[in-house]
Amino acid sequence: MSANDTLSYDVFVSEPNPQNGAGLLPNGERHMFSPLSTTLIYGKNDAVLVDPPLTIDQAKAVSDWVEASGKKLTHIFATHGHGDHWFTAGVLAERFGPQVVASAGTIEQMRFHLSIREVFWDKLWPGQIPPSPVTAVTVPDNRFTLEGHDLVIIEVGHSDTDESTVLHVPDLGLVVAGDVIYNGVHQYLDDVDDLLPKNSSARDFFNAMLQRYPNRRLGATTLWAGTRSLYALRDRRGGEVLHESLAGWL
Repeated sequence: MSANDTLSYDVFVSEPNPQNGAGLLPNGERHMFSPLSTTLIYGKNDAVLVDPPLTIDQAKAVSDWVEASGKKLTHIFATHGHGDHWFTAGVLAERFGPQVVASAGTIEQMRFHLSIREVFWDKLWPGQIPPSPVTAVTVPDNRFTLEGHDLVIIEVGHSDTDESTVLHVPDLGLVVAGDVIYNGVHQYLDDVDDLLPKNSSARDFFNAMLQRYPNRRLGATTLWAGTRSLYALRDRRGGEVLHESLAGWL
């Protein structure tokens, strides 16, 4: 926890969730999704929640955490449109009554991920995700307040996905970065130029990356999904870019 005279924040981490993937990864691990961090920024009475999680069970745990804080939830903010950062916003909004807010670009990405939910998200976590209508609205000048303190939505363009944002809380010196910043996860994109010509198959590339970074802590599933997509697109084995990218996860 960090605090100044009037604002504080805490972070809740939802542990990695098993995916409904076929078989095991090439290194023998189970298909596991990344842990998800949800941030509660709060003052004396009110609070703002950033990036609600993915599944019904995760939402229940986060809801109980918010309830235990004793704060009134005034807003839920999503940093970007990936479903694991907003699909349970409706569950939390129903329980606590806050307004769901996001940038205009993020809201468009929310609609896109809702449109592919049946063919992607629900295949990875069948029966685990609640109804997820897009109810987020924009706020004037991309800023709103918590007990008189500014919370500023900063658009950062493409990072982990298109139309990403971070939330800046100047009075705390805090930036809630969503998926703009990763820690200990396979995102070593510069190595593709080196390893792709040296490895003829997705499996060989995957193993080469694990060998190069033996101390990585997370992200073998992300690495395998990206590798499968990379080789499918390189070899142009049919299908559009979007289709091949999604297929890498399934």
